[in-house]
Amino acid sequence: MTDIKVIIPAMNEGDSIAKVVGEIPKSVSEIIVVNNGSTDDTVKNAEKAGATVLTENQQGYGYACLKGMHYIEQQSKQPDVIVFIDGDYSDYPEELDKVVAPILEDDVDFVVGARKKSLREPGSMTPQQVFGNQLATFLMRLFFRAKFTDLGPFRAIKYEKLKALEMEDKTYGWTVEMQLKVLRKKMAYTEVPVRYKRRIGVSKVSGTVKGTIFAGVKILGWIFKYSIK
Repeated sequence: MTDIKVIIPAMNEGDSIAKVVGEIPKSVSEIIVVNNGSTDDTVKNAEKAGATVLTENQQGYGYACLKGMHYIEQQSKQPDVIVFIDGDYSDYPEELDKVVAPILEDDVDFVVGARKKSLREPGSMTPQQVFGNQLATFLMRLFFRAKFTDLGPFRAIKYEKLKALEMEDKTYGWTVEMQLKVLRKKMAYTEVPVRYKRRIGVSKVSGTVKGTIFAGVKILGWIFKYSIK
């Protein structure tokens, strides 16, 4: 039986984290919530919902993901697949099995849950998010002949392949770094259309001008870094 673990970075997602944890399918062996500097009930609610809760005091999406990976590395039995999903309840956790399916059925290495426009709730992505995704994926097609259409945070990857990527970004460049390294290492990848809804609470990235600019700079920086290699 395939061993699947989930990593959920979370900062002040007290109103949503229990919903996310509670709706993840039973096919998952462990749900790991990484508390990234929360000042609300994120930790209490995640634990009550049945998640393993870790703490990463260095704030940053990548920091939280790396913390979850380090925790898994220390376990005696390594999983087969890692799934990343946000803690804001904008994705539909029950679609996890659909996202993982290409790995289990077709031996794909990496899957992105693509937030197709037809499946998105109106207003679930800000104009700057839509533009940023379109620009980033256009540049990946231009420079790397990639077929990605989204940088969606709901994604699954074989654990051994994830380790081989040697992830390093600590903040907003995490998702695009992963996709660029998948391309560079010629791993098999695909996208699965997923639904997307308005998040609970305010986004730490697109919800602020500073976050939006910083995320854009990080994403473009990774793409141009790899385009000149």
